[in-house]
Amino acid sequence: MAKDFHTPYVDAFAAVSGSLPGRGVGWLVSLRARAIERFAEAGFPTPRDEVWKFTNLRPLTRQAFSLAPRVDNSVALDDLTPHLPEGLACHRMVFVDGHYRADLSDIGPLPDGVRLASLAQVLEDDPDSLEEYFCDTGDSPAALNTAFTADGAVLMIDPGVALEMPVHLLYLATAGEDARVNHPRNLIVAGAGASATVIESYAAADGGIYWTNAVTDVTVERDAVLRHIKFQNEGGDGFHLAATRATIAAGATYDNFTAQLGARLARNEISVRFDGEDATCRLKGAFLGRGRQHLDNTTLVDHAVPGCFSDEFYKSVLDGDAHGVFQGKIIVRPDAQKTDAHQLSNSLLLSESAQIDTKPELEIYADDVKCSHGAATGALDEDAMFYMRARGIDAVQAERMLIEGFIGEITATIEQPELFAHMERAVAAWLAEGT
Repeated sequence: MAKDFHTPYVDAFAAVSGSLPGRGVGWLVSLRARAIERFAEAGFPTPRDEVWKFTNLRPLTRQAFSLAPRVDNSVALDDLTPHLPEGLACHRMVFVDGHYRADLSDIGPLPDGVRLASLAQVLEDDPDSLEEYFCDTGDSPAALNTAFTADGAVLMIDPGVALEMPVHLLYLATAGEDARVNHPRNLIVAGAGASATVIESYAAADGGIYWTNAVTDVTVERDAVLRHIKFQNEGGDGFHLAATRATIAAGATYDNFTAQLGARLARNEISVRFDGEDATCRLKGAFLGRGRQHLDNTTLVDHAVPGCFSDEFYKSVLDGDAHGVFQGKIIVRPDAQKTDAHQLSNSLLLSESAQIDTKPELEIYADDVKCSHGAATGALDEDAMFYMRARGIDAVQAERMLIEGFIGEITATIEQPELFAHMERAVAAWLAEGT
């Protein structure tokens, strides 16, 4: 990648690094310096990088982005309604262009032993409490996020605490005269034996070109349970790059569901590492694209210890000239005996020009394991269409019912009723746009 594509970001960091939250915190200053050096050396990834083989960032790198301003009062409470799951009681934090807006948020009372606050505030008040949870790995977009980290959500739950209501983190992006970039950073820590549900939502407050470059670091300690749901429904001219890095301790459970419907180009990475035996990880997702959208889901599950279970199941529906990607890699380390790991990707193509690239991978270095992976791609079932048409259902309705049935198999795994209904409405809206 030509140097000109990343030099402006290096220059921008030099200009703003002295004004970022936590600017006087030694460990964070060093972390940011290493991150921008790593980005300056590597530049943006290209399809020559194996893990980026199917996603070309050229549409993003050709666009000049400036850092989103700290204050944007153009978003009001009424603008939140389309992005809120109806009837959901929750602790809500709202961010506009990556910056916390207390006036739009409703955190409400929290149980003892739960800290929910903006990253910028914690970096000012108690930065050392975050050091061990800040991950210093990832490719160059994640490094760029680390360098420019200014705000996001911090959720820390003490051992044994059950957070009954979900936490909803809503990120809205606005488009100014110049294309904007924001770098949200979330830290989620579920202490030993704790339990919680966290929802991340990303959407556009208005039209225009922007880029969301998000990172979420997750720690699930011994015997804790964390349910993590993400809705990516960015604007049609938006770009969305996101990395979630989760560490799971012994006996803990991490359940992740990711829905991708928006953005011109989006890539959602999830990297999970088992750090203790008898832990469980479930990764599920649905992505729906049309037009010239590019939607990428890339996962890595690292079975580094014995006796852990992982299950991945992703479904996609693609129409028009949309391009989907599913890359799933499972690594079973030499000492990780009794591993039980499975992976499946199913895709439905509604047009001849829609594309899906699937790359399920297993790297197994242990011999006492149960592992499987698979992928299937096809069009709508002609026999099912004929059956429905023969019973008086018109072609449009029949197609819609088949698509809803296909994607419904995966959305039905969302246990929270309000979130399931929210996802159903999003799928229905997507289908309506295509008719």
